[in-house]
Amino acid sequence: MRILKKIFSKSRSLEDGIFFNALEKILGFPPTELESYRKAFTHRSSNKVDKEGNPMNYERLEFLGDAMLSSVIAGYLFSKAPYGDEGYLTKMRSKIVSREHLNELGKDLNLIQFIESKVPVQHFGDNIHGNIFESLIGAIYLDKGYVFCEKFINSRVITPYVDISRLEGKVISYKSLVIEWCQKEKRVFHFDIFEDNAIDGQRLFGVRLSIDDKVIAKARATSKKKAEEKAAQRAYFAFQEKINKK
Repeated sequence: MRILKKIFSKSRSLEDGIFFNALEKILGFPPTELESYRKAFTHRSSNKVDKEGNPMNYERLEFLGDAMLSSVIAGYLFSKAPYGDEGYLTKMRSKIVSREHLNELGKDLNLIQFIESKVPVQHFGDNIHGNIFESLIGAIYLDKGYVFCEKFINSRVITPYVDISRLEGKVISYKSLVIEWCQKEKRVFHFDIFEDNAIDGQRLFGVRLSIDDKVIAKARATSKKKAEEKAAQRAYFAFQEKINKK
């Protein structure tokens, strides 16, 4: 390993050497081709293109990484939960690869430190962390293949975070739970925006959830989707006993 690093340090720039060492600590193995990893952290605002004029950013790698992650997680669940039917396995995989969880993984690894962008980091939303986590997996696949992807996902996702019994009780979307219950109980529900304004330069949406023409919960957030999820969470706790009733 030391010989490889000496050869690397002689043949690469100091900047590449620093990037190589930082990556190796995150990956758990030495990267071979740095170009894919650099692309994994390049935001579209950089406006980079390759020799053929194709955009050079992490979005295609994100697509590839998402597929690799789903494949490895599916294989793990198929092996570890032989009692689960298709619906169960799909739900469990969704919990593991939820956007919220991927964002947490990206933050834990501090991947944002590598991002190349013309947009200030503080202007990015939380999803940037999950996006570049997936693009990193895509880069690993291009550089090392499926086996190394599986190794990375096992060490960084499955081993530290996946506990099947705990995940079974985890709620991915309160909105989906509430809607499913309303449909099952033939209750009429609807979300509507009662507020849309800006406070201190930040846009906020106010959403209320009504069930059978009665307002059950209200919430505010920076997007309509987030506000609906918050309102649904409050409604869930108001009806938790009934919703969880078998």
